[in-house]
Amino acid sequence: MTEQNSDTPDSTQDLADRVNNRSHRPNSAAFRDFVASGWDRTPLNAEALAAAGFTPARRDAVSAAFPGERLVVPAGGLKVRSNDTDYRFRAHSGFIHLTGLEADSEPDAVLVFEPEGDGHDVTLYFRPRAGADTEEFFSDSRYGEYWVGPRADLEAMSTMTGIATESSATVDDAVTKDLGAISVRLVRQADARIDGVIDLARTQVQADLETSEAGDAELAQLLSELRLIKDDHEIAQLREAVAITRAGFDNVVAALPKALGHRRGERVVETAFETAARSDGNGVGYDTIAASGNNACTLHWIRNDGQVRDGDLILVDAGAEADSLYTADITRTLPVSGTFTPVQAKIYDAVLDASDAAFAVAAEHPNRPVKFREVHEAAMEVIAKRLEEFGVLPVSAAVSLSPEGQQHRRWMVHGTSHHLGLDVHDCAQARAEMYLDATIEPGMVFTIEPGLYFKSDDLLLPEEFRGNGVRIEDDVLVTADGVENLSADFPRTRAEIEAWLQSRPQDR
Repeated sequence: MTEQNSDTPDSTQDLADRVNNRSHRPNSAAFRDFVASGWDRTPLNAEALAAAGFTPARRDAVSAAFPGERLVVPAGGLKVRSNDTDYRFRAHSGFIHLTGLEADSEPDAVLVFEPEGDGHDVTLYFRPRAGADTEEFFSDSRYGEYWVGPRADLEAMSTMTGIATESSATVDDAVTKDLGAISVRLVRQADARIDGVIDLARTQVQADLETSEAGDAELAQLLSELRLIKDDHEIAQLREAVAITRAGFDNVVAALPKALGHRRGERVVETAFETAARSDGNGVGYDTIAASGNNACTLHWIRNDGQVRDGDLILVDAGAEADSLYTADITRTLPVSGTFTPVQAKIYDAVLDASDAAFAVAAEHPNRPVKFREVHEAAMEVIAKRLEEFGVLPVSAAVSLSPEGQQHRRWMVHGTSHHLGLDVHDCAQARAEMYLDATIEPGMVFTIEPGLYFKSDDLLLPEEFRGNGVRIEDDVLVTADGVENLSADFPRTRAEIEAWLQSRPQDR
């Protein structure tokens, strides 16, 4: 019989207490003595993380940017999904980039840069492995080893990351000591508790809060801009994420016949992709878009509860996240029947031409400086011209492309490219001059993803165009010689797409 608790828990009550309120766990002294005995507590084996050879340079860059200031980079805490159940943990990307930690590592951890001489001493504060004789070990369903598995001890974590470690029990003092005499910068909104601790300390020493908030924003901006150029480890992880994503798309192609017969065929497609993402990686890097028919014209369609019908185009925008938390971001638009109709072919080819134009401009960078925004502009020139040829623009393509026009953007309102890495929209807090207005450089990784979206209720379109949405998205690495399409292994042309569908690889 299910245990029930008629009392509504106080919102401030600890989650562990919420469990204990309706728990039948034993609490006798005999049990406590017995459960604490007979465990092998040999220290866990630890090896340096794959990123550990690269993270010192990243931390050095942060240290050099803010000499003499304390820098606080929290991982973030667990977030409640419902009552006493948490979402799977994913640390703040700035924290991951500076520590090299992977997967669901270290909720509540905080990386602290303490000024020392011309640089900083860096310490990772985290919750180390608890003893078997502690209440946490057997009773804490949120953190206890008996419930959620072992954590590293201090020495093992230092071996893994190459960073000095301390227990998070002392982190509040570490981030607030001497605050009136030292400037502290904080990555805000990563950990609400740490935000509160530092905000209170700032108030107590009568710090200039406006100046403090500006300093916090500058730290977040620097951490974002630091990821604009990927190092060799990051590029390797992105290649791995793309490879897992390819396996997921093969699953999608194989699952389409099953999707056709299901009342929520889009969910069948979504699940097929996510099987590979979770089996071979950490999971998905963002919510999968599996949008069939008119749903493909909703840019962030993640409900995925529609039917997949013969004759539809299905737009699948999906990316697997490697264990390192680097994600791919690929979109392919597939004719469910296996063959594009003439109108679908016309739309698809227009988008493909726009994508090719964007690639061509990006590839010019060894011969001339190419601004990031030029990639988008090249795609838009093709989109406008094709819409003019389709007879749907109310003005000429030239007029539409002018700043005063932009009518073509009705059918493609999003940008053509964004940076990619630990976040699917990576480096988003970078300054405009470092992002849209920047010159592309070797080591940058971004998407190229033009599209056309002809909604079924758009009365300005010929009827045969309505209800078709097409996007083609690839992941691009800028190299010394030009650009490399990291997703070049994915079918891309109409002929390749149709051959892929007609080969129907077996569901994995």
